[in-house]
Amino acid sequence: MRIKIIVVFILFSAFCYSQNSQLAYSYFRKGEYKKAAKLYEQLHQKNKIRRDYFKKLLSCYQLTEDFEKASNLLKIQMEGFPRQPHLNIELGYNYQLQNQIDKATPYYDKALLALEDNPNNGYLIGTAFKDNHLLDYALKAYLKAMELNPKLNFDVYVASIYGEQAEIEKMFNAYLNMIEKNEKYFSTVQRYAGRFISDDSQDSNNILFRKLLLKKVQKTPKDSWNILLSWLYMQQKDYGKALMQEKALHKRRLEDLNRIVDLGVLAFNNKDYETSKNTFSYILENTTDPNALVDAELYLLESGIATAENEKELLEVGNKFNELLNKYGNNKATIDLQIAYADFLTFKKNQPQQAIAILKEALKITSSQFQNGSVKIKLADVLVYTGKFNQALINYTQVQTKLKNSRLAQTARFKVAQTSYFKGDYKWALSQLKVLKSSTSQLIANDALELHLLISDNLAGDSIPKALKAYARADLLAFQNRNSEAIDSLTAVLENFKGHPIEDEALFKQATLFEKTKAYDVAENNYQKIIALQSDGILVDNAYFKLGQLYDTKLQDIEKAKEMYQKIIFEFPSSIFLVEARKRFRKLRGDTLN
Repeated sequence: MRIKIIVVFILFSAFCYSQNSQLAYSYFRKGEYKKAAKLYEQLHQKNKIRRDYFKKLLSCYQLTEDFEKASNLLKIQMEGFPRQPHLNIELGYNYQLQNQIDKATPYYDKALLALEDNPNNGYLIGTAFKDNHLLDYALKAYLKAMELNPKLNFDVYVASIYGEQAEIEKMFNAYLNMIEKNEKYFSTVQRYAGRFISDDSQDSNNILFRKLLLKKVQKTPKDSWNILLSWLYMQQKDYGKALMQEKALHKRRLEDLNRIVDLGVLAFNNKDYETSKNTFSYILENTTDPNALVDAELYLLESGIATAENEKELLEVGNKFNELLNKYGNNKATIDLQIAYADFLTFKKNQPQQAIAILKEALKITSSQFQNGSVKIKLADVLVYTGKFNQALINYTQVQTKLKNSRLAQTARFKVAQTSYFKGDYKWALSQLKVLKSSTSQLIANDALELHLLISDNLAGDSIPKALKAYARADLLAFQNRNSEAIDSLTAVLENFKGHPIEDEALFKQATLFEKTKAYDVAENNYQKIIALQSDGILVDNAYFKLGQLYDTKLQDIEKAKEMYQKIIFEFPSSIFLVEARKRFRKLRGDTLN
């Protein structure tokens, strides 16, 4: 019984001790330093080894300007722990808070001098300086400790201080020194240096980091420098330059091609089809793995489809599909190839029935629910193309139900909403889109938000949403790749619903279709109309950016392109196109890109 009482007492005391600690911290956070000090005095008295209690108590005295108590606390602590040289820093800082710099400096110097006896105290001393905002002294401490004991590595702290002081070159050099000493720090450096890197190749930090890396490559060749260069180029979307680094690495190391595959996929997703083609061509030349070969061939085909400009090129793509399917067979290993072929037949060759037959056969040989879901989504896409909305909705819903919370399920839900919108069931479409606006996939979330705004903005106040129905019919034609018919339908929308909220959407959609059909002058006119229609409309910055691209790449009017990009830079600072507009403007202005 006596033992039980003792145990209960100990537990109760520990509980009270913990409660006091939490209450003290709560007072401290609220700025009630005198109340906090009383509790920290008790906590410190019971456990003088705890540095956090000591430091908080010291801060309470200093924040209430009770420097005498702070000084007494420090002297007692120094007597009790004479081998803690960082306490000199605390005492010096206590004088500095009283504007007695002449008294503070000798204590700082004494702390630095202690490093000569034991450089391993470098972390403790450097951190004490840093915690008291004495960054120059902190630097001296870390650097001196490493000089005295080269085995020590405080470069990450040194780099952090340089970053705070805006000494970017010194900061980058400190991070690179970490890798020079030990390559295991690569991911750490990538993470911290990445905070100062943007996707703008002309950003001064990017230029500086690139120059430092190139110097390292020339002076001491090391795989890490090439990897960092490749990573930097990928941040800047300079995928061609990244590929050069990755090829150099692969030829030296002859390891797996995973990094190069990832680069090729990234380039493809960002519509850099030339680099994507070069990447996957390199993979074909350097692997014998059947799965890697099929994937590379597929990306080459997809890139070919994206860049095809005439029927002859599309015919070559179709022939290549047949050649590959004959070579590798219609089996579960080529499901993605079969899906891509079905998409090509439907949306490029207008042969949906053949596509449906291929996909139905593919469903019989899928090896997983996810593979099955991918085939069903593509089958439903083809059914939407043929106007069989209900059958399409059944397939999308099956995927959504069987693969809940997966990326495929979210894609299927969006397509349910999109199909319902095409069908005219706007309320159901909105209910699905409302869920998707918080999707884990940013692309799906953005598409969902865009469609939600389109429907809700043009549904409000209209008991019979004729304008929205007319626009949705044109949108369906665009989905079906019937571009000329879609353009004509949008012309009818613009004629029949002038002044309606749908007008700017119709102008923008039509302009993108004009671009697809290479009617660039008419597309230009549409974008100009959007700007004139509503200077603060939600599509205005989109129109300026599209015009910039049009003048830059198609109409060969560099001055007008620069003018459009400048509009975004100076008048739309929150635009999602800001970074890209700035990058393109600098390139057109003639800034050095390398």
